Amino acid sequence: MNKITSYDSINLEYIMETKITFIGAGNLASQLSTNLQKKGFKISQVYNRTKPVAKDLAEKLGSKYTSDVKKIDRDVDIFIVALKDSAFEEVLSQINFNNKLVVHCSGSLPVSCLYPYSENTGVLYPLQTLSKQREVDFNNIPVFVEANSIKNENILLKVADEISDSVAVLNSEKRKILHIAAIFANNFVNHLYAISAEILKSKGISFEVLKPLILETALKVHELDPEKAQTGPAVRFDENIISSHINELKNFCNYQELYNSISKSIFEHHQQLK
Repeated sequence: MNKITSYDSINLEYIMETKITFIGAGNLASQLSTNLQKKGFKISQVYNRTKPVAKDLAEKLGSKYTSDVKKIDRDVDIFIVALKDSAFEEVLSQINFNNKLVVHCSGSLPVSCLYPYSENTGVLYPLQTLSKQREVDFNNIPVFVEANSIKNENILLKVADEISDSVAVLNSEKRKILHIAAIFANNFVNHLYAISAEILKSKGISFEVLKPLILETALKVHELDPEKAQTGPAVRFDENIISSHINELKNFCNYQELYNSISKSIFEHHQQLK
């Protein structure tokens, strides 16, 4: 994706004066609000149902905060909704947005889920794993936008372009597929790290010994397609090794089936490529 350089008649000065309220103060809200503020955007208020959480983020941003949904400031330009998907309806249905631009950051929910709450809606979706404890630079994070009108799309493109060098428009259907792929590439992989750490710990081995391997695996896919980078006994389905490993996992019954299932998936995938 290339850096966006043209936004019709959207005025940069106006965009940078945009006042934003964050609805939610979790991992994504913390990182996105911080990066927006660094670029000059005004974060007017932070809402979170847990008051200390809202206060903690607001103090970092120099913003107001509230844990009362009825006290959310409506005198802003953009509301960024950074809640878990299941909380959208419960929280948003209590807010009168006065048809201001309401934006969510979900990978799975369509932009249309915001239609009941405002005539101006959109999506600002950063494709990255985010945690409060680890600061990230948004410049290299792909950010995908969608909106219910060209005007709102241009506004979000401009906002996204201020924090990222990799910005593109992506509709709800494609964004959901992207989110699914990201779960395979990130969430599932990290879970496998946790399993690896547990198995090693059972034998008194530090997880640190795997970190060079993990790093090389991640670096390799920058040069090779994942299919070509795949190694290990599952590629050729070496039954002797696989059976031996599954037997060794007798104290981890839940992982025996997982090991076998992933091994079969790797083998079948590579058979299809022949």
